[in-house]
Amino acid sequence: MTSPFPTGDQHELRLGDQVAVITSVGASIREYRVGDRDVVLPFAAESLAPAFSGAVLAPWPNRIRDGVYRYRGTTYQLHLSEPPRGVAIHGLVAYQRFELVESTPESVTLRHDLVPTPGYPWPVRVQQAYRLTERGLDVTTLATNLGADVAPYGVGYHPWLSPGEGTVDECTLQVDASRHVEVDNRLLPTGSAPVSGVFDLREPRSLKGVVLDDAWLEPIRDADGLSWIRLTGADGRTVAMWADETLPAWQVCTGDGLEGIERGGVAAEPMSCIADAFRTCDLLVELEPGATHEAHWGVGLL
Repeated sequence: MTSPFPTGDQHELRLGDQVAVITSVGASIREYRVGDRDVVLPFAAESLAPAFSGAVLAPWPNRIRDGVYRYRGTTYQLHLSEPPRGVAIHGLVAYQRFELVESTPESVTLRHDLVPTPGYPWPVRVQQAYRLTERGLDVTTLATNLGADVAPYGVGYHPWLSPGEGTVDECTLQVDASRHVEVDNRLLPTGSAPVSGVFDLREPRSLKGVVLDDAWLEPIRDADGLSWIRLTGADGRTVAMWADETLPAWQVCTGDGLEGIERGGVAAEPMSCIADAFRTCDLLVELEPGATHEAHWGVGLL
């Protein structure tokens, strides 16, 4: 008897010298490279995805305080999936199996239907599409409320950008955003402020000795309505990630102390909302019955 991979089925996409591997578990980006240069940190098909590598974070990204929230007059309790901080983190689908909808040599679409639970009793369908294009890997999420009641919803993504053959300390980072989210010792928001000091990343800044697990708001957008994160490695190559208006927040983590990552790359996470949105309702998406929320981002190598 052959034991199945914990990452599930492997969907390999190819276009020119670009190769991406998307897993059915978590609809995760397990590999993405251009030629021999990794764009994201790869991980083995035989291993659990470390630190949410490449996963979709739905129906909420980041953390919910105590796993408790009140929505439309009812209080809900989620499983505390990050016990040391007493929070529910990164949604419900990151380690769930998605089914194949369709595929081509350069694209794949996967789908997962959330089963209602006491902590999140809404049947939301999450459909995830990846497509290689000349500019890189394009990603689209469609979330549809299949139920009869309005559902609270948020989405984010967790690729770990690769520094190439160098180290994170040899990289520079640029984040197109003008406001930094302040947090407490549980990494839960307490407010926000205009970017300053180490958090002002509107121009490329060295990551030498810099530790980040932080969010940004008020993204700065180019003429096409896109906000960007750029990680430039010691080899002079830049991993460039963009997000459109459907994703108005960024999270960046340098992976310090995280098993399986340990500052090996930089998580660049486009999000529809920041932490604790189910409690604060800040940037919360309220999905009407039958309604669909669309989110769109992409990543490539310069």
